[in-house]
Parts: sequence; structure tokens; C-alpha cells
Amino acid sequence: MTSILRFVEVFALGTWVGSIIFLSFAVAPGAFTVLSNRHDAGAVVGYSLGQLHWGGIIAGFIYLAALILEQKSLTGWFRAAAFAVILMMALTFSSQYFVSRRMTVLRAEMGSIDSTPVESPLRVEFDSLHRASVRIEVTILLLGLAGLFLTVREISR
Repeated sequence: MTSILRFVEVFALGTWVGSIIFLSFAVAPGAFTVLSNRHDAGAVVGYSLGQLHWGGIIAGFIYLAALILEQKSLTGWFRAAAFAVILMMALTFSSQYFVSRRMTVLRAEMGSIDSTPVESPLRVEFDSLHRASVRIEVTILLLGLAGLFLTVREISR
């Protein structure tokens, strides 16, 4: 049973990390290359990011549940990898419910980001939130890689 639970841990976290990498290096650049305008590309990336966020939160719960079952107690929470996953989940939730939600509202208010002047307060706020979103996602990715490394290192002991 321990091997199955450890597989579930690595699979859940690995899927989440892999999904972040795929969105960042395939979906987002592809949408902005293939689609005819930036507004549609942003909508596709925003939708995909929302799906990634939900999938990540679910993967985080699966990871933590497997870790607790493997340890047969709540002591599984007191590991660096578990803290990394909990922090990933908190950042993901914040990104989805605060940053992404506000960006969606701003996008609707502007109509077209490209036709909105760079000095417009709406555009300034949108650009600031976009930078914050990217920083959050990079942090989540780095935490995920660290958590995955720590999980695999524990398994190999």
C-alpha cells in the first residue's frame, strides 16, 4: 500500500508541475502565435489558467491525502514537501480568486487591451496584475519542483 500512496504523491505533484510547464511553454506562446488577436489569445490563456488552478488545487489535496494515509497520521503534514504543496495551494487560490478575477473584470472594462492606452489606469492596473500573476506562477512552479524533489528524495531513503 505504501508504494501505491507514494506513486499517488509523485503522480499528483508531477502532473501539477508538468501542467504548469505545458501552459507556460506551449499553450500560452501557442495561443499568442496562432490566434489572430491578443484579446482572444488572452482569453484562451486565462481560461486555461483557471483550469490549471482548479486541477492544481485538486492535485494538492490528493497529494496531502496520500501523504497522510502513508504516514497513518497527521505527522505527514510536518514535512518540507507538504509545506511546499500547502503554499502552492494557497498561492494558486489567491491567484485564481484575487488576481485572475480582477484581470477578467479589467479586460471586460477595457474591451481591447491593445487599444487601451498604456497610461490608462485600467491598463496600468491590468499590467501590474499580469506581472504579479507571472511571479506567482513562477513561485508555484519552483515550489512544485522543490516539493517533487523532496518527495522523491524521501521515497528513495
